[in-house]
Amino acid sequence: MENPDKVRSKTHRQASSRSVPRSVNHTSHRPTDSHDDSNDYATEHTSLLAHSDGHFLREDQRLWVRWPAYTVWVTKKTLLSNYINVLLVFVPLGIIAGALGWNPTAVFVLNFLAIMPLASLLSFATEELSVKLGQTLGGLLNATFGNAVELIVSIVALRNGEIRIVQSSMLGSILSNILLVLGCCFLAGGCKFHEQKFNSTMASTMSSLMAVASASLIIPATLYAAMAKSSDDTTMDNILVLSHGTAVILLLLYVLYLVFQLRTHQDLFDEEETSTEHGGTEVEEAQILGPPAAGIALVVITIAVAVCAEYLVDSIDSIVETAHISKTFIGLVLLPIVGNAAEHVTAVVVSMKDKMDLAIGVAVGSSMQIALLVTPFLVILGWIIDQPMTLHFETFETVVFFLSVLVVNYLIQDGKSNYLEGAMLLGTYIIIALAFFVYPDDAGSHGVKIP
Repeated sequence: MENPDKVRSKTHRQASSRSVPRSVNHTSHRPTDSHDDSNDYATEHTSLLAHSDGHFLREDQRLWVRWPAYTVWVTKKTLLSNYINVLLVFVPLGIIAGALGWNPTAVFVLNFLAIMPLASLLSFATEELSVKLGQTLGGLLNATFGNAVELIVSIVALRNGEIRIVQSSMLGSILSNILLVLGCCFLAGGCKFHEQKFNSTMASTMSSLMAVASASLIIPATLYAAMAKSSDDTTMDNILVLSHGTAVILLLLYVLYLVFQLRTHQDLFDEEETSTEHGGTEVEEAQILGPPAAGIALVVITIAVAVCAEYLVDSIDSIVETAHISKTFIGLVLLPIVGNAAEHVTAVVVSMKDKMDLAIGVAVGSSMQIALLVTPFLVILGWIIDQPMTLHFETFETVVFFLSVLVVNYLIQDGKSNYLEGAMLLGTYIIIALAFFVYPDDAGSHGVKIP
């Protein structure tokens, strides 16, 4: 009977050293003679600080202990949510470079790199807040903040009269998602799995809406071409009227899509939602930020993105002159890579886990938000602030958009994917990027003046 007593005594002392200080007053444990009260408290306090995740500190009754511990834990988990967050060091550097008037190339590069991790954090905070508020509000928040970086950059450019930057960045975001991101998903997943399947009904619904969005760009371009030889000088005014009316209709279609997805035909998207709810990493991360913390994070990150975007857009003119890169290429290729950095990483990671419904939702769904929500919103905003933002894109850009949507529709209609289809999408995107690299800003003829 001697050995069990020694074991229980040893176990009791070890448990006592891990207990929080307040628990000592409510148990029958007595400190050993070799330790006084102050030394016992110091030992226990040191043990708590050495805890791997500070769990006990975050549940301490004392506010001056609990809140700092909670803040440190949330900050750590948030920063570790994505590898791209290591680029956060460029945020203060980019702001300092813009404020002090450094070389425009340095300002552009630093703020270019700074917006990438900010986009990742913005996406993370949005997902956290969406889970807490339910599906309906979550869908609206994802629509609003999911493409917030592109929206902020475009608003800054629109305010400065950079219509070409706005139009090319919108088109570039769509092409980047449906060709580059989706292509990477198919290629990465196809290299790991022989063949992957996804919900073809959900994908077809999204791609059909993308076809409607491409029609909304073809019609203004066709109307402009038909009226080009007309003696009437109100051609651009007519294009503006058509664009404003079309923008309102596209916004209504997006609202109907939300009702369709979240209410009336929710069963068509159950497979995607099931993948999201049981995605392991997503479920764990959803418990990190509460609504107040997520809301504060959204405000802070949005302000930081707005500041970096301001300096980024202001340095574009100098980049065009010194590097001899067209504004169209910057807006179509470079800016979308910045804004969609977080989505690129997320989509590729989930595709390698064989969660293709979620990958399709990220890639095609984000493109649909740009086409049906962000672009029409910018047209309406230009109407309000008296900027001639229209849905009349250059003929070459419109044809490229239509062909890209056509290719994607053909590839996803069977509900299966493999690495060859991914290579096709990536090849198409590279060809388009090369075409726009040699595409001059003064090409085409549409009444918008290139600043």
